[in-house]
Amino acid sequence: MIRNIRILGAALGGIVGLALATSLGGVFDRSGLYFGFYLAAWVVAWMVVGFAILPYLTIVPAQRLVRSAQALSTAEVVTAVAGLLLGLLMGLLLGIPLSNLPPPLGWSLPLATSLGLGLGMVGLTVAKRGDLVTAAEAIGIFRRPEPDEGGLRRGDPHIVVDTSAIIDGRIAEITESGFIYGTLVVPRFVLDELQHIADSADTLRRNRGRRGLEILARMQKESPTPVEIVEDDFPDIAEVDAKLVALAKRKSGAILTNDFNLNRVAELQGLRVMNINSLANAVKPAVLPGEELRVRVIQEGKELGQGVGFLDDGTMIVVEGGARFIDKDLDVAVTRVLQTVAGRMIFAQPRLD
Repeated sequence: MIRNIRILGAALGGIVGLALATSLGGVFDRSGLYFGFYLAAWVVAWMVVGFAILPYLTIVPAQRLVRSAQALSTAEVVTAVAGLLLGLLMGLLLGIPLSNLPPPLGWSLPLATSLGLGLGMVGLTVAKRGDLVTAAEAIGIFRRPEPDEGGLRRGDPHIVVDTSAIIDGRIAEITESGFIYGTLVVPRFVLDELQHIADSADTLRRNRGRRGLEILARMQKESPTPVEIVEDDFPDIAEVDAKLVALAKRKSGAILTNDFNLNRVAELQGLRVMNINSLANAVKPAVLPGEELRVRVIQEGKELGQGVGFLDDGTMIVVEGGARFIDKDLDVAVTRVLQTVAGRMIFAQPRLD
C-alpha cells in the first residue's frame, strides 16, 4: 500500500514540478545551454519530494486514525457520537441568529460555532462518560446489573470446567442445546492437563486427550455458550482439583465436572456442582415399580443367579434369577429403582406367564 502511494506521490511531484516550471518561466532561461538539465533536475527534485512526503499526508494519518478508532471502547464511541450530535444541535440553534450578521460574519460564525461546539462536546462527553452513566442511572434511564461479591455481574454466571467434563464429550451437545447459560471458563492449567494426556504413551489416554482438545476447539467455534480461556493460576496449590475449587470460589462458585471426588470436595466447600452424569440421569425416562419392560440379558450379575441387561439409554437392569436367560429377550417386572451417583439401577423379576 505505502509503495503504491509513494509511486503516486512521485508522479504527482513530477506533474507539480512541470506545472511550476511552466508558470515560473522566467526562472529558467530557455535559451541557456543547461536549460534541459535544470528542468530535469527541477522535476526530479519534486518527484523525490512527492515520493517522500505523500505517505505522511495520506496513508500514515489514516492508519493512525483507524488505530485510534479501534482502541476506543463501545462506551467511548457511543458517548462521542451523542456528544457530536448534541454539539451540532447547539451550533445550529446558535447559528440561526448569527447568520443574520453581514458577510463574511454571517456565514463564517455559524460554521465556526457548529464546528467548535461539535468537537468540544465530543471531548467533554468522552471525558465525562462515567459521570454521565451514573447520572443516567440516577434518573432511571437505565439500570446496570449489580456486581456479585466476586466482581461478576448477576445474570452472567461463569462456570469453571474440569478436564473430565471436556474429555467426556457430552458437554458439546449440552452447550449446543442451550441448557447452559453464562460463560464456560477453562483455566490454562486444565489445558495443560489435556495436553499432557494427549501426549501420553498410553494409546487410550492419548486418544481421550486429543478428543478433549478437539471438543474444546469445536465449542469455541460453534457453541452458542461463550468459552473463555483464563490464565488464573495458583502456584502455591499443587493439585488440579484444588486449583479448580479455588478458581471457582474466585469466579462464581460453580464447577462443571464428572469427577466424583471433585464433586464431593466442591460440595463440602459450598460450591455449586454441575455434574453431567447427574444431568443425564435426570433426563432419563422415569421407571416405577410394577412397570413391565422387555430386556435382553447379556451377562451374569454380582450375586448368585442374577442377570444383567441394559435399556436403550444405558440404564442397567439387574434381573433376579435371570442368569439362566443369558442372550435371551425377557419380559420383566420392575421391583425397585436405585439412584446412585454413578447412575440409575433398576431391579426386576422375570415375568413368567
